Amino acid sequence: MKKLLVLTIITLACFTACKKAPEPVEIAPAPPKEAEIAEPSGDQCYVSTANNSTIELSFNVNSHQEVNGKLNYALYGKDKNEGTIIGNMKGDTLIADYTFMSEGVSSVREVAFLQRENTFIEGFGDIVNTNNKVTFKDKTKLKFDPKVVLSKVDCKVE
Repeated sequence: MKKLLVLTIITLACFTACKKAPEPVEIAPAPPKEAEIAEPSGDQCYVSTANNSTIELSFNVNSHQEVNGKLNYALYGKDKNEGTIIGNMKGDTLIADYTFMSEGVSSVREVAFLQRENTFIEGFGDIVNTNNKVTFKDKTKLKFDPKVVLSKVDCKVE
């Protein structure tokens, strides 16, 4: 009985193996997708005017999410700071080095702004001073103050 069962299984295996294989179906390859390139977003300008203070931010973002532009602070009761920013957009957050003149002295400090729709909210956090540059101690612990909101405006033609 065992021999008959084994012989039947072997015979069935031979018949199924000897069947003509189905012809392969030809699959046309899809054309390669073009790489998505983020276009430069052009000049962007934002302003905050509150409590007799003005903050102006204007910048350009290139296809690599690199940012360069200008940042000016005219805070009530403090000296005016005018300078440049160079940094990167990391998701919805702009992190940049702000090089500015204040009281005739050139300084560099890190700035952060969180983008929300047509606004940027300035970020604050603990800082450290290393090699004459002020940077955030831990960027993951930045706090974005809704009292300092810069709204999108048309850029001035200079």
